[in-house]
Amino acid sequence: MAITPYKQLETEWQRLHAFSGALSLLRWDAAVMMPRGSSDVRGEQLAAIETEQHALLTSPKVSRLLERAKAGAGELDEWQQANLREMSRQRDHAIATPVSLITRLAHATSLAEVRWAEAREKQDFAIFAPHLEEVLHLVRDRAALLGQALGLAPYDALIDGFTPGLRSAEIDTVFRAYSRRLPALIREVIERQAARPPLPIAGRFAAGKQRAMIVEVMKAFGFPFDRGRLDESDHPFTEGVAGDIRVTTKLDATDPFKGLLAALHETGHALYDLGVPREWRTQPVGKERGMALEESQSLLIEMIVCRSRPFLHYLKPLLEKHFSVSGPEWEVDNLYHVLTQVRRGHIRVDADEVTYPLHVVLRYGIERDLLEGRLAVRDLPEAWNNGMLERLEVKPANAAEGCLQDIHWAHGSFGYFPSYAMGAAIAAQLHESLRSRTPDLDEHLARGDFSVVTRWLAEHVHAEGARLTPPELMKKATGKALSAAAALRYLEGKYLEDAR
Repeated sequence: MAITPYKQLETEWQRLHAFSGALSLLRWDAAVMMPRGSSDVRGEQLAAIETEQHALLTSPKVSRLLERAKAGAGELDEWQQANLREMSRQRDHAIATPVSLITRLAHATSLAEVRWAEAREKQDFAIFAPHLEEVLHLVRDRAALLGQALGLAPYDALIDGFTPGLRSAEIDTVFRAYSRRLPALIREVIERQAARPPLPIAGRFAAGKQRAMIVEVMKAFGFPFDRGRLDESDHPFTEGVAGDIRVTTKLDATDPFKGLLAALHETGHALYDLGVPREWRTQPVGKERGMALEESQSLLIEMIVCRSRPFLHYLKPLLEKHFSVSGPEWEVDNLYHVLTQVRRGHIRVDADEVTYPLHVVLRYGIERDLLEGRLAVRDLPEAWNNGMLERLEVKPANAAEGCLQDIHWAHGSFGYFPSYAMGAAIAAQLHESLRSRTPDLDEHLARGDFSVVTRWLAEHVHAEGARLTPPELMKKATGKALSAAAALRYLEGKYLEDAR
């Protein structure tokens, strides 16, 4: 019996899946293990694999198979039809970008990552600036080509690459709601918290003990260490594919929570990647549905679940076991106030959940201005510092605290940053729905039964893969359209009504 065009396409995408897994491991190695001097070699390796991916996606063979499969789409089931749509979408994105541009971007971003790390270490933006200019030049070209091919504005075409179906107009609506309410909310919360400052957590916490506790908590959330691992890197991240997930965190010897919460943030990503439908894992419909939904999973776990009183009732005995701590500063109520302190800080990854969206709003505006030519790279540090003063009333002391703190632009990942704050809105809306359907949620969390959360997410988000668009998925999971309303209700309830 002849293999159908659709089944031939599945075979081609299995090859693409294998390429993606190899790229993930090479990127993980570059951040965790690779000597800095090897960046040129790694750039060649990445470029070679990405070129092969691009050649496969844009081949006449795949285009012919897609057209023939579409002609017989009526014989496919719902998941196969969704898979075919995702195949076509990936092909359309790839065919809009010449292979020469893909290769140049791979080389430029590989070198830019190394220079970004050096510039950050030396607090000298000038080291990174010419490499960012090169990356920005190439990303502009890519955005223009993508936008023309997809019928989108260039920046919307980049956003679509990270969260399909999301547009800047929708982001603007959510971000306007954040911008209207959060500045006043931040002032209100800081004033309330000033009346009852928490007892400080002090001491030195050995890396080995921190890691042991982190692994124990990750296991409680269901992270499978037989198919994944935990390492350290300058910037926490998750790489890999469903059967081989790599998570990193960054430990702080004076703070036992920073590395833990970063690892749990990445665990949210990992569980999503691991939870997609097993039978579709090598196919595009079996992937996550974009970075905004990815971020929602990590923020729901890190910010909403793990900064709650019930979670701290579970964590307190672990802190005592691993660090031999005791005293009033280690009581649940004090730990809760420590972990929900609202501060006008410089660093996004260290930000509390009330100020966090404004960090993203800043980056969103800056990267649009860079891409659209309203801001020159040389003026980035000044624009950043002015934006921080305007939104959060703080000014970074140096470039490492300012515009060099994130690696995303070195990666060429323009259009990614909105995913974080959109993810926070999605997380709050999912949590609101989960809580309404699980009246005893807090009791489960307090005894370390996190399966009540992970099972619900697996059923309502992970199991859908990429079959639905984000708006369709949110409507199905929560019964409501996506907005900032649930996020603002959550923040007001937690930080004003529950500020006891």
